Amino acid sequence: MNTPTKITLVRICLIPVFVAVFLIDAIPYGKFISLGIFAIASLTDWLDGYLARKNNLVTDLGKFLDPIADKLLVTAALILVLLDPLDGFLIPLAVFAITIIARELIISGFRIVASSKNIVIAADKLGKIKTVLQMSALLLLIPYGDISALHETAAAIIFYVGFGLLCAATLMTVVSVINYIVKNREVLR
Repeated sequence: MNTPTKITLVRICLIPVFVAVFLIDAIPYGKFISLGIFAIASLTDWLDGYLARKNNLVTDLGKFLDPIADKLLVTAALILVLLDPLDGFLIPLAVFAITIIARELIISGFRIVASSKNIVIAADKLGKIKTVLQMSALLLLIPYGDISALHETAAAIIFYVGFGLLCAATLMTVVSVINYIVKNREVLR
């Protein structure tokens, strides 16, 4: 097993730690700590890909595990953000979360069908923009509970910025899934 794959496995192992730290109220500033864990896990996504490409260490196992790790991390973060929303934002956050998770499932299924026809569907620029928007939004939304305990006004401002980024991420999610399907429509024939 090469270094990039080991880094991906570390990211997968960090996900339950991230969730537990977020949920355990007895941990002082647990949301801030979980934010740090999320940030580290997010950075390992970039690092493992960079190392795999730079050192020509791309493997089938890495290609399999990396997107799974990414989807698990984002899904966990979206679910956790739903547990602690600003008043009145639960429904839109839930819709955003379901839309983003549905897109990931659709694209995964689409890639499985493509693979069965020996077609490789690479990530594209729209998907990367969507990921940057998602991660940026989640980095702001994850610590909301701890920030609001310290300063309600600052927490509200940070929440609104994170919410706006998640709106943009959700819009980009829809655009990117349509783009994937249109660009690769031969997979469905």
